[in-house]
Amino acid sequence: MLAASAAAFLLLVGLSMPIVFALGTAAVIGLWLQGASMQMLASSLVAGSQNLVLLAIPSFIFAGSVMERCGMSHALVELARAMVGWLRGGLGMSVIVVSYFFSDICGSKMAEVSALGSTLMQPLKRAGYRAEDGASLIAAGTAMGMLVPPAIFMIVIGQVTNVSVVALFLAGFIPAATIGVCLCILVMIQAHVLGWPKDTRPSLTFLLRAAREAVVPMVIPVVILGGFYLGVFTATEAGAVVAFYSVVVARFYYKNVSWRDMVTIAYDSAILTAAVIFLLAVATVFQYLMGVTGVPVLLGELLKPLETHHWLFLIGVALMTMAFGMVLEGLPAAVVLIPVVFPIAVKIGINPIHFDIVQTAAVGIGLFLPPMGVGLLMALRFANVSVGQHARRYWPYVLALLAGLMLIICIPELSLFIPRSAGFVR
Repeated sequence: MLAASAAAFLLLVGLSMPIVFALGTAAVIGLWLQGASMQMLASSLVAGSQNLVLLAIPSFIFAGSVMERCGMSHALVELARAMVGWLRGGLGMSVIVVSYFFSDICGSKMAEVSALGSTLMQPLKRAGYRAEDGASLIAAGTAMGMLVPPAIFMIVIGQVTNVSVVALFLAGFIPAATIGVCLCILVMIQAHVLGWPKDTRPSLTFLLRAAREAVVPMVIPVVILGGFYLGVFTATEAGAVVAFYSVVVARFYYKNVSWRDMVTIAYDSAILTAAVIFLLAVATVFQYLMGVTGVPVLLGELLKPLETHHWLFLIGVALMTMAFGMVLEGLPAAVVLIPVVFPIAVKIGINPIHFDIVQTAAVGIGLFLPPMGVGLLMALRFANVSVGQHARRYWPYVLALLAGLMLIICIPELSLFIPRSAGFVR
C-alpha cells in the first residue's frame, strides 16, 4: 500500500502536478488500498487544519512580502556593510549578517532568496566575487536563516510535534548565529586565499547612519524576541502585530506600496497559506497510514543502534531530513518524515525543542543542497550559473553549514539556553 502510494506520488510530481495535490491524491490511493473508509479523509483534513497557531502563517507571509516589496532589505544591507564591511571579504560577510537580519522580518525562504539575490548579486560581482561565490554566499546565508524566527517552517513543525512555537522561535536565535559564525570564518579564509577586497573603511559615521536607517526594520526582531521572552504575546498575536506594523511602515514611512499592492500581496499570501494548511491536513492521512502499517516500528528498529548516543541518532535523522528537504522541499519533509521519528526521539530522552531545532536546520540545509535543492536553484537563477559550474565552488560552504549543524547537535544548550531562561524548559 505504501509502495503504491509512494509510486503514485512520484509519478504525479514527475508529471509536474503541484506537490500538495500529488500528496493528496497519493493519500486517497493509500486509503483505498488499505480498505479504510473515505470518511477518514474528511475527518483527517479537518483535524489537521484546526489549530489556532496556524493563524500566524498568513500574517507572517503577508508581513514578509510587504517588507520585501517596500525595500527594507536595502537598509539592512547597509547596516551589515557598516558592521563588517571593513574586514577583508567584508561584503561576503555582509551577506551572512543581512541574511540573519532579514530572516527576522521575512519568514519565507523563497522571498528571502529573491530579495538578497536581486539586492546583492550585482554588488558582489562588481567587487570581484565570482558569480559562483555570490550564489554560494546567498544560498548558505539563507539556509542559516531558516533558524531565525519568524520561519514558517517552525510554525509547521511546532504543530506537527506539538511543541510550543514560541519556544522554537526563542530557541532559533543562538543556533542560527552559530552557523553564521562558521560561515563568516569560511568567508575570512576564502577572502585571504582568493584576494577578496575590503568593502568599506571603518567609519563610526557610516555605522550610525546605517543604524538609524535600519531602526525601522530592526524593530521587528526586537519586538518578537522581547515579546516572546517576556510572555507578552503568542505566536499568532505576534503575527498580527508584525503584519500591522508592516502595513503602517510600508504605507506611511516608505510610501512605495499602494493599497492595490496590499490587496495583491494579501491574495498571494492567502493562496500560499491555503497550500501550507492543505499540506498539513493531507499529511495527517499519511501519518495514519504509516501508523497502521507499522512504519514507526520499522524506523525504530532501523535507528535502534543509534539510540545509545543522542548525537548519532540526531545525525541519522538529520541526514534523512536533508534528503527529504532537497527532493520534496521543507514542508513535505516536516509533515511526512518528522512525525514518524519524533516519538522515538522523545522516548530516548532527546529534548523536543532541541530535536525540532536540529531538524529545522537540516531542512534549511537540504533546501540549498545540489543538485535539486529548490532554494539553491533559485539562487543560481540570479547568478546565471549552472548547477555543474556552481558545485565546484559550493562544497566549502556546505561543509561550513554541516559544521554548524554538528555544533547544534552536540551542544544542546545552544538551542535550549534562551527557552530555559524564559521558562519553557525545566
